Amino acid sequence: MGCAVLPDLDVIGFRFGVPYGDFWGHRGFTRSLVFALLVAGIFTFWIDSSPPQMPRARLFVYLFLAAGSHGLLDAMTNGGLGVAFFSPFENGRYFLPFRPIRVSPIGVTRFFTSRGVAILQSEIVWIWIPA
Repeated sequence: MGCAVLPDLDVIGFRFGVPYGDFWGHRGFTRSLVFALLVAGIFTFWIDSSPPQMPRARLFVYLFLAAGSHGLLDAMTNGGLGVAFFSPFENGRYFLPFRPIRVSPIGVTRFFTSRGVAILQSEIVWIWIPA
């Protein structure tokens, strides 16, 4: 679960004036495949697996998919600037052709509106139920 939500730490940048479209901006490097690889590697090394419950290679792949899924789901939303999948090598932002998920507002209080309820309904259908 930590790997899947870790990419959203980039919203801290808003408090420090980091523009949305920058390398460290929202949906930038923290949504990249390189970041997912780094996170999976760190967590795989950090998690104690003695006695081994899961082979390290399988754990790494599982954590990589968890971390990478965040960017994939963000690329399926109907708003924002897109996802920097290939950062740091290329900082272009991309969406997937299929974008059924309503984009979430940044900030918890914005969920307590009619728009927030519609967004949660969209996420239940496209994320929670399939998960």
